Amino acid sequence: MIKRDRYLNRLIHNMWNGEIKVITGIRRCGKSVLLFDLFYEYLISQGISDECIIRLELDQRRYYRFRNPVLLCEYVESIVKKHTDERFFLFVDEVQFTETVKDDENGGIEVTVYDMLNELKAYKNLDVYVTGSNSRRLSKDIATEFRGRAVQIHVYPLSFEEYYSFVGGDKRTALDQYMLYGGMPRIAGMTAEQDKKEYLSNLYEELYIRDIVERNHLEREDILNAILDFTASQISSLTNPTNIANSLSSMRHEKINPGLVSSYINYIIDAFLISKARRYDVKGKTYFNYPNKYYYMDIGLRNARLNYRQYDPGHMMENIIYNELVLRGYSVDVGMVLERKNNEKIQREIDFVVNNGDQRIYIQSAYQMDSEKKENAELQSLKLTGDFFRKIIIRLDIPHNYYDDNGFFHCNLIDFLLGNTGIL
Repeated sequence: MIKRDRYLNRLIHNMWNGEIKVITGIRRCGKSVLLFDLFYEYLISQGISDECIIRLELDQRRYYRFRNPVLLCEYVESIVKKHTDERFFLFVDEVQFTETVKDDENGGIEVTVYDMLNELKAYKNLDVYVTGSNSRRLSKDIATEFRGRAVQIHVYPLSFEEYYSFVGGDKRTALDQYMLYGGMPRIAGMTAEQDKKEYLSNLYEELYIRDIVERNHLEREDILNAILDFTASQISSLTNPTNIANSLSSMRHEKINPGLVSSYINYIIDAFLISKARRYDVKGKTYFNYPNKYYYMDIGLRNARLNYRQYDPGHMMENIIYNELVLRGYSVDVGMVLERKNNEKIQREIDFVVNNGDQRIYIQSAYQMDSEKKENAELQSLKLTGDFFRKIIIRLDIPHNYYDDNGFFHCNLIDFLLGNTGIL
């Protein structure tokens, strides 16, 4: 069992706080294991009886009837009302499978799982936990449907630190495997390369694409697949729905509507397959509407999407750094700063503008800086900010960390991912 202490400690911290605990994340990233195994084992270790933990796994056939939220609510109420002197925990897995139904006993009004969970939350002897794999049905609805009385805990695929704590061995070898196959938890326990490839491909075809198509009633699965291919090939590159639509139109010899592409991208984001990083003008202190960058939630899924044909370690490294920063709770944007040169305005990019409250850090991802031209290009945009916020270059071609003459911190990628730098 891989430890997920970052998330387990948050669950423990929020026990009996009067709010619904909503555990979100891409399917198969470990949400169910976190709740039904790791948190369950913690409760048992604290003397909680198994009979006081109500577990409903809505993606399992024997629990399908509880996709009806009224039946779910009535079942749980039949337990907690009967034993008011006992304290109960309710675990509901993959809550996005619930249906909206009509309550005939109350005038045929429509009832959702949110209504039922809010009703159950009122019981003083019940602590409620749910997992889900769609942000449109959960993350975006926490403030409204749950009436602001919910805590979201977003679970990511394994960080490199979690992955390495399980596989051990040579750190660089582990990183090479992680950059190729990513951090979906089952991957860490596999040894055969073919098994890893087949597992990731099957996740795509049998789970993620099917979920997106069925949940959103998509008519053009072929366009969805083309967008997934495009975003996978363009990680760490600036783009927008219009550019994607134009590229697809050219490749497919048919007119693709940018509005359709934008909608499909949002569905992919809602399923937690990719995430969007907005572009920020460092000196102007404003956001651009377009273009943005799209990063895959798991680099192994990205590589599987391209059938491992496009191995570009620089871009993959940038994707991994982005995921790590977001996982650690930072707000992360793509930075832009203007350079005035020969009466021209040249846009220079800063890979990441990282914010945490009133703290800001600028980060450049550099797989290697093996020439003076490359080094100048990476450092110039940091120099142009004209401020005193910390500036970091994360690299894979240095054996140890150091500060240069500009006061910029050069950090080894493995040290950063393992949390050995003391600066992030």
